[in-house]
Amino acid sequence: MAVPVASVAILGTGSYLPDRVVSNDEAGAGANVDDAWIAGKTAIRERRWAAPEQATSDLATAAARAALESAGIAASELTAIVVATSTPDRPQPPTAAYVQRDLGAYRAAAFDVNAVCSGFVFALATVESMLARSGGHALVIGADLYSRILNPADRRTVVLFGDGAGAVVLGPATPGRGIRSHALHTFGELADLIEVPAGGSRQPGSPDTHEAGLHYFTMNARGVREFVAERLPGLIKQFVHDAGAVPADIRHVVPHQANGVLLDQVAAELDLPRATVHQTVARYANTGAASIPITLDVAARAGKLQPGESILLAGFGGGMAAGFALVDW
Repeated sequence: MAVPVASVAILGTGSYLPDRVVSNDEAGAGANVDDAWIAGKTAIRERRWAAPEQATSDLATAAARAALESAGIAASELTAIVVATSTPDRPQPPTAAYVQRDLGAYRAAAFDVNAVCSGFVFALATVESMLARSGGHALVIGADLYSRILNPADRRTVVLFGDGAGAVVLGPATPGRGIRSHALHTFGELADLIEVPAGGSRQPGSPDTHEAGLHYFTMNARGVREFVAERLPGLIKQFVHDAGAVPADIRHVVPHQANGVLLDQVAAELDLPRATVHQTVARYANTGAASIPITLDVAARAGKLQPGESILLAGFGGGMAAGFALVDW
């Protein structure tokens, strides 16, 4: 199969994590679980939670500034800013509008994408397609602030999530670099596995919904594990095949940081013999749509990604959804 010529590349990366470090014992106190239980189930050791005065746009803007500096691009050069988030500042306007304002990037169209933890890859694919047609430079940001929607008594969720943001700058590719391929999937029949039940048009917010705890994030943990374990390896193998890639040529995998134990299980089934699977879940937990760009930025700044190496980005999460991208660094 012929490999398409990439025309849009990742020119810079950035990330932001709040200052507050939350231990497993602190996160699990309300759910009566401790460090040993959490680490054994998830490989998570700590996470960051935002300060009371911080909103998702604040995290996103900080990550965006770091990515712009990395790329050597001014905010005034941007033609698009897309924020992938399921925890926006407000139901409207889009969080991206606040980021545009805070950066002073007034030439950029700004909008949000919500594909939950797959959102960054969905946004990346959308913006890559835009720039391949029109040119220019864009920011793609994954940002989530889950600490505000977690039930402190629910051990299935409160111990898993942290807050953070990651960003990339996209622009014209030089030879040997670029986003080679992407694929997006949604399995709406499984939409009920992950949800925030109240606060939308189906079940508007009210004193009763707040009293019932329906504004908290909820997850069918067993159903999510089954989805990831049973479907994700096959989807990734099919994507690699369809992209015309040689599995042995993929040198890095940057997956959504859902659960370290689960990631190890999936990685063992991928048949990518030379790939390093990058993880930040032990330090930062699951940061939703931010987890892939945060992990990519950590690897890039540590010098672990060499020019020309192929990187597989793999997102999965609520919807249920999965998104993949193959990037030549």
